[in-house]
Amino acid sequence: MKEKVATKKAPRKEKVDSVNDIKDRFKRSSIVVLTEYSGLSVAQVTKLKRELRKADAEFRVYKNTLTNIAIKGGDVNDLASMLAGPNAFLFGYGDPVAPVKVLSDFIKENEKPVIKAGVFDKKFLDGAAVKALAKLPPREVLLARVVGGIASPIYGLVNVLQGTIRNLVYALVAIKDKKPQT
Repeated sequence: MKEKVATKKAPRKEKVDSVNDIKDRFKRSSIVVLTEYSGLSVAQVTKLKRELRKADAEFRVYKNTLTNIAIKGGDVNDLASMLAGPNAFLFGYGDPVAPVKVLSDFIKENEKPVIKAGVFDKKFLDGAAVKALAKLPPREVLLARVVGGIASPIYGLVNVLQGTIRNLVYALVAIKDKKPQT
């Protein structure tokens, strides 16, 4: 009798493309947020996607098994343990704080989706850390604060130096006024 040899079928092209798409989005993203999106209506998801597009981000749903394959062996293995239930990903491509703020504002309005975890700078963030990131001021404000902090001592130095020169001018004017005119 011949033994049956189990042959492993090659994965379908759609699944391979989907795994490659997930890998590509993880590589290009400045931030990734994993959410549980159950209970959202189509209209709510459409509204969220529209708002996220303005913040250079997108909201995508992938199968957990395909996501597991895509992230296996990468920098975000911790995310694999969170892949249970209906999940959606927020991929932010520009400023990492702006899309998280949009998502946070959307959650305040609709009480959904639930933030489960995130990946920022190839580091795993729990849900609380992602929510804390949403409370940061925008990048421009942070940069302005840094520039203001650097410029402040310089302005102080300029005022001190101007005060010394000003006092010298006052002293010279006072001496001129005391001298008799000849």
